[in-house]
Amino acid sequence: MIGGRYELGEKLGSGGMSNVYRANDQVLERTVAVKVLAEHLSDDERFVARFRREALAVARLVHPNIVQVYDTGEDEGRYFIVMECVDGRSGAQLLKGDAAIEPSTTVEIGVQACAGLEYAHRHGIIHRDVKPGNLMITGGPAGEGETTCKLTDFGIARAMEQTRITQVGSVVGTAAYLAPEQVRGEEATPATDVYALGVVLYQFLTGRLPYEGSSLAELAVRQQNEKPLSPTTYNADVPETVGAAVMRALEHDPAIRFGSAAEMSDGLQRGLRGEDVTVPLAAGSTETNVMARAETATRPLERTSRSVGSGMPDLPPPVPSPVEGRTGISTRTRKKRSAPARFLRFLGGLLAVIVIAAVVAGGVIALTDRTATVKVRDWAGQSVDQLAGELRDYVRQNTR
Repeated sequence: MIGGRYELGEKLGSGGMSNVYRANDQVLERTVAVKVLAEHLSDDERFVARFRREALAVARLVHPNIVQVYDTGEDEGRYFIVMECVDGRSGAQLLKGDAAIEPSTTVEIGVQACAGLEYAHRHGIIHRDVKPGNLMITGGPAGEGETTCKLTDFGIARAMEQTRITQVGSVVGTAAYLAPEQVRGEEATPATDVYALGVVLYQFLTGRLPYEGSSLAELAVRQQNEKPLSPTTYNADVPETVGAAVMRALEHDPAIRFGSAAEMSDGLQRGLRGEDVTVPLAAGSTETNVMARAETATRPLERTSRSVGSGMPDLPPPVPSPVEGRTGISTRTRKKRSAPARFLRFLGGLLAVIVIAAVVAGGVIALTDRTATVKVRDWAGQSVDQLAGELRDYVRQNTR
């Protein structure tokens, strides 16, 4: 018994921060989930104070896609929160399966997660720790009936981020889900949650992370210098437009990502309908025209007769030059006469390419050697600030 009314039953899960139990609320006679904080967290007064404030704030969030917080308290030094009991599986448990999750189901999960995030953002709460383990899913891939997704663990993520407490056996804001701006030490925003959810959906579609690495250093280098491949690269069943929507959520620049969780939800649904989400909806739309970027990880839908993947519109036919019009010299004749000059230009260009390739290769080898000397570390036992700080330091050292 804890809190004088909650009779603890089977353990539903455990981690470095807490243990979760199915429990019976003897006052209201209903089944609940009780999360009991780990002892090393309960001993930190600053953490407990922040945690209780956050728990009270999250308790005010009443939404079908957020796990409801009912109560919080302390019993003989054990701090706990009482939540809605969701009979389903977490996103992390779903990822343990052999097959990727269907694109339509992935979009449904993403849309519902966006609904919960948008509601929280409107109430001034940023999750900061969106990852598969914090998505509770019933129905669909987790069982029979309609798919329902609920977000959990808002309050603990915020309290952990502010107290910089070293954890045991788990990571808050696992490095793979940290948005680039978090790595730079900037304040978390709704765009931060959009990025993290994009990572989760990428995993659902492909069974892998967009950036993978055995160390924080490797992850930092890849996130700063690479663009992930589209989900369609790993799973041919993923429509290109759905992959494009997920890739938009993973944009390095927050200004090019979806501007809000609501926009991301709309983008996912339009992508499932086969619409191109890499261009604005219409004139005056608030969405960003990501086609303005010089590089893009996904190819836009063909809307003109331009060649596939060219990214350029059809050009008008060339206009004859004034010289050609006056002299009557044909283009074919002019090309024939300039053949020796063209050959010399070709040789010069080839030499330049060889020199540039040698320089790039040398740079890659140097960077590889520097990266290889970094000690591989376990991410467990570090807070969001610690992880982000290490990533920032490594990027500074290797980009001077």
